[in-house]
Amino acid sequence: MFQNDIVGVVLVYLYVAVLLIFTEKILPKRYPIASRKILHIMTGNIAFLLPIFQTREVMAFLAAGPFILFTFLMSPYSPIKSIKGKTSESGHGLGLVYYAIAWTVLAYFFFDAKETIAIGILAMSYGDGLASLIGIKYGKKKYQIFEDVKSYVGSIVMFVFTFILMVIALLYYQMFSSTVSPLIFEILVLLLFIAGISTIVEGITPMGLDNLSVPFVTATLYWIVMVM
Repeated sequence: MFQNDIVGVVLVYLYVAVLLIFTEKILPKRYPIASRKILHIMTGNIAFLLPIFQTREVMAFLAAGPFILFTFLMSPYSPIKSIKGKTSESGHGLGLVYYAIAWTVLAYFFFDAKETIAIGILAMSYGDGLASLIGIKYGKKKYQIFEDVKSYVGSIVMFVFTFILMVIALLYYQMFSSTVSPLIFEILVLLLFIAGISTIVEGITPMGLDNLSVPFVTATLYWIVMVM
């Protein structure tokens, strides 16, 4: 393990610890419902720590992998009653478990193109998270595909913020890699296309499984269109 990998793991764990304290101890006093959504969204900032890592296995199995067990133990299905249900979102008890699974898988398979991992994580966290948060508050007109009811406002938010965060991610990762595509007009059009597909996937995915489908589809589509 390289020194950078150790720093990366420590920073990820510290960030998540601070985020959990903020969303579990401070925010619930005033915003009990929003606190879980904010945890979902802000966890996505891990995407900006990825350039620190030098080793695929460290990122996937030491930085990301342990959170699969950790989030499960804090889900409604946990055998530990004192922490049971601490990180669950309304209606999606395994949402953050899926989140951790997605990050682990993306970290392993797309390690050599870290912006791909980041785009998958950000679409899942900011895109999907803000779609839910804003859609619940302002989404009056609903639609239903399969079992889940979604709002048109939420889907618009998903599209807009997925596109914005992809642009931010590429601008950020250009500082670390010369292979990241410059943001010329054609690239922006492709990002709009990817954001549109991600929005459709989020809209049709039932039972909270969008925490798996959105990052996998977004990252894979980006990799096929922009990296291969």
